[in-house]
Amino acid sequence: MDDSFNMSMRKFLKQVGVTSQQAIEEGLRAKGAKPGDSYEATVRLTVDGLDVDHVVTGTIKGDT
Repeated sequence: MDDSFNMSMRKFLKQVGVTSQQAIEEGLRAKGAKPGDSYEATVRLTVDGLDVDHVVTGTIKGDT
């Protein structure tokens, strides 16, 4: 893969990470989340034109 493709992919993934964190933080504030609360999270990535359907799951939890 060429450098421009890698840069484009990294830029997209950075945007996903930053905007996802902002959305989660906004949701936590709206919920009034407290330390020790935990939430199950799922992210699904699909790419038009490619056979990509990637799912990541995990737990977001506050400090205890």
